[in-house]
Amino acid sequence: MAGSADMAPREIDSSVPHSARIWNYWLGGKDFYDVDRQVGDGIARTNPGIVTTARAQRAFLCRAVRHLAGDNGIRQFLDIGTGLPTVDNTHEVAQRVAPDSRIVYVDHDPLVLTHARALLTSTPEGVTQYIDADLRDPDAIVQGAARTLDFDRPVALMLLGIVAHITDDSAYGVVGQLMDALPSGSYLVFSDSTEVVNPEAVRDMVRQWNRTSDNPRVNRTRQQIERFFEGLEILEPGLVSVSRWRPEALPFGLPDEVDNVGAVAYKP
Repeated sequence: MAGSADMAPREIDSSVPHSARIWNYWLGGKDFYDVDRQVGDGIARTNPGIVTTARAQRAFLCRAVRHLAGDNGIRQFLDIGTGLPTVDNTHEVAQRVAPDSRIVYVDHDPLVLTHARALLTSTPEGVTQYIDADLRDPDAIVQGAARTLDFDRPVALMLLGIVAHITDDSAYGVVGQLMDALPSGSYLVFSDSTEVVNPEAVRDMVRQWNRTSDNPRVNRTRQQIERFFEGLEILEPGLVSVSRWRPEALPFGLPDEVDNVGAVAYKP
């Protein structure tokens, strides 16, 4: 069953770049405007590794969801800031493993919501829902998601590349509040940009983004990102480059690191 909640039409401003649309462009999607392509190309010139990073993060999502739905029996996913539908979205990956999986997507971009109505369909056994809410309002997210998810049963909270848009330390309280709403046995799947492989290129990328966007972002150090996992048990191999989180069997060793780190953690 697919659904839509809190999705009243809103005006789409095609003159302002948006991270979800730029990410869609880097992933090879079609749902972006000229301004998104222009900013995306400019960022890619500054940081040529960004397209590889975007695809590595999507592959991390796929591996993490497969692991949780398969090995850990998770049947509920709360994916915040998921962006525009492309390929291997959370519901597709989870429902391939467990068709009865229930997924709630959260975003506040009107273009994303428009495409969600048309494209985020579910298996007959499961549920795919989309709510219009902002990460900065965790109460609204929990209330909206509770219409679809059972918060007495474990939930996987997905925060991939989104928390960087909360540029101050209030981000820790937001993530903590979301995790506090989830029961024991839940998981946090988290990734975000950092400055390890090509630090100056990543800093330039963020500076360029913040000059052109009304939705600024910040890079955090590995140590700052580790703080989001306080009170949780991080699964092996820990907080690592997303390209190196349980990669598929490779004949030539580990893939290259990218400037995006992630982990999966268990709530005791």
